Amino acid sequence: MSAYEIDDDPARIDRDAAWAFLSQHAYWGRWRTREVFDRQLDRAWRLVGVYERESGRMVGFARATSDGEALAYLGDVYVEPEHRGAGLGRALVTKMLEEGPGADFRWMLHTSDMHPLYAKLGFRAPDHTYMERPASPNLGPRLVP
Repeated sequence: MSAYEIDDDPARIDRDAAWAFLSQHAYWGRWRTREVFDRQLDRAWRLVGVYERESGRMVGFARATSDGEALAYLGDVYVEPEHRGAGLGRALVTKMLEEGPGADFRWMLHTSDMHPLYAKLGFRAPDHTYMERPASPNLGPRLVP
């Protein structure tokens, strides 16, 4: 981990790197246009990046939306494949959840493949108080495996 730095400075986020990964490799992100993605970044409540210390290159990313008071949604979490296995995903999400203004919030997320990681961080299936209205098909195609 000492070869990496995790930072929540939104000015440091490499938008091009995040867009490249999410638009080409993330099953959940490929429906968006670059314009939509840029608006999501502009309106995000919090952004966190993982950077190689030596080069400064961003190799991981997470975005959150929130009401800023009690509720937050975690999205667009990734670590580039060649940097996985060193605990960066867990450290990235921990920085977002526990080391910032939303530490006491109710957090939500959608994932189809990382349940074990998120379970270690306190996520579980929703209880009887949670309902969800799925997105309209007009929003764009969902590329879920």
